[in-house]
Amino acid sequence: MRIAIDYTAAARQGAGIGRYARELIHAILNAQSAARLGDLANLSQGTPSMTANSGGHDYILLAGVAGLGERWRAEKARLQGSAAYPDHLAFRELPITDDWMARIWQRLRLPLPAEVFTGGVDIFYSPDFVLPPLHSRTKAILTVHDLSFLRHPETFTPALRAYLETAVPRSIARADLILADSDATRLDIIDLLAVPERKVVTLYSGVVPRFTPGAEPDERARLQNKYHIGERPYILSLGTVQPRKNYIRLMEACDPLTGTHDLDLVIVGRPAWMAEPILEAAAQRPYVRMMGFLDDADLPALYRQAATFAFPSLYEGFGLPPLEAMACGTPVVASSVSSVPEVVGNAGLQVNPSDTSAWTEALARVLDDAGLRAYLRRAGLTRARQFTWTRAAQQWLSVVELLEVKN
Repeated sequence: MRIAIDYTAAARQGAGIGRYARELIHAILNAQSAARLGDLANLSQGTPSMTANSGGHDYILLAGVAGLGERWRAEKARLQGSAAYPDHLAFRELPITDDWMARIWQRLRLPLPAEVFTGGVDIFYSPDFVLPPLHSRTKAILTVHDLSFLRHPETFTPALRAYLETAVPRSIARADLILADSDATRLDIIDLLAVPERKVVTLYSGVVPRFTPGAEPDERARLQNKYHIGERPYILSLGTVQPRKNYIRLMEACDPLTGTHDLDLVIVGRPAWMAEPILEAAAQRPYVRMMGFLDDADLPALYRQAATFAFPSLYEGFGLPPLEAMACGTPVVASSVSSVPEVVGNAGLQVNPSDTSAWTEALARVLDDAGLRAYLRRAGLTRARQFTWTRAAQQWLSVVELLEVKN
């Protein structure tokens, strides 16, 4: 089949949905390459192919790449390296930004089908909440990461909430199949938007192999020199700086700890909407380090060198940071709501995100109890091994085959 994928978020966003899309699509290309190599091996031995992906697919990656320059060229090279059969991979580059794509297709709703750029395709996949206009014969797969704008509308600006409340349900209604990041998100989609259960499938994210417990030589000194992090023990939290991440409550929970522990609270993430009160709260606390968006290559070291990882989010569609922390052997204290328990399981301490004193107590337990830290490290490593991008890609390919059968 010919499959078009909107690769714009993967090309433009460093974290969050961008990372999800990059890792999933690279894993899909790798999985298909492995399947084709298996086909060739079977043919050379005179046996029929038994791979679920026999025959393979042709992929067309559509992306708005204006202003990306060398960054996009490097990403294209990486994609071509993932595909053992690059003649089955094509790129359609639009000289506009993601904002302009949203204006054209979602806000203005210009009836310009994506196939004008991709050519005729059997399936169009969007990993980022919304679909462009498509021909009626094209099957559409859509990933919806969360419905936080419906569950916690107070954590969004009115303009952003209005856009999401219109564009996302409209895209969900047009999709032939919806992929949810977790069972919690799947149930939200079914319950809040009255979507038939058969249309929504849970597809868990994975963690890339570079998130491991094995420290690199002198990585703590490198963090100190590059970011001035690590002179003191630190609690790490990671995610865009916006109200849903619950950073102010995390600071309030850490305030009492600073009287008994010599520590920093390191928050990594780019400021997003409604970030001003969070930044103001951080500025009043000398122990809080707001780091912004850091080099992705340094994240494993940041996780490994942390005393603990805190994830107090009010709502998550999945929660990749605690998974990455567990894969690095870092003890995790995480929110007990939405999808986070599906990720953390019994391998981390789960705390009500609205209970400040409970957060103080849980963080103190991890900081003070070496036995608990050792248990959480072991349990976290075991838990993280259950989530792989290879498994996610294989499930995605199975979903595609199911659509093909239904056709």
